[in-house]
Amino acid sequence: MLNTTPVMQRLIDAFATLPGIGRKSAARLAYYLVRQDVSATETLAQALLSARRAIKLCETCHNLCETSPCDFCTSPKRDDALLCVVESPQDLMAIETTREYHGRYHVLHGVISPLEGIGPRDLKIHELLVRLQQGAFREIILATNPSIEGEATALYIKNLVITAGLRVSRIASGLPMGSQLEFADKVTLGRSLLDRRALS
Repeated sequence: MLNTTPVMQRLIDAFATLPGIGRKSAARLAYYLVRQDVSATETLAQALLSARRAIKLCETCHNLCETSPCDFCTSPKRDDALLCVVESPQDLMAIETTREYHGRYHVLHGVISPLEGIGPRDLKIHELLVRLQQGAFREIILATNPSIEGEATALYIKNLVITAGLRVSRIASGLPMGSQLEFADKVTLGRSLLDRRALS
């Protein structure tokens, strides 16, 4: 533990709870912020509070939004017959940057991971099944990350929906195993969408 004041330690501890932020990075951020003008720190604090209060889940696709249903769900320019299932809002935005996909989305908010105690009921899978019963989708694209958990989640969903007469496809394997969609370059990600394969 750093030899610092209790207030600074609480700030460092708060930063350390963020994903991808270790103790050293947390301390670096904390010391950087306290050296800034109070107005700059207040601006950051207000932005965080405003975002947390304003952002919610879309009632349809479960993406993050300020108004529900979100723009992806209400846009008349999107293809109602295609549904792309992703793990996270970050993955949705990564796919959008490719400009190769123009259908609807469904965000699971995670993947099945028994080691972490995450099962199907912890994800938005039930909501996905309800949408499939209500909608007129022709194809479901499973765009979970190419990880063991992502593949297991895609297989689980495929087994649930394959009997409904829908075409179920998986993004192509141009993405290396263990990688994450949000960090893939848009050309590779776009090609994986175009080259998606049907799951039998």
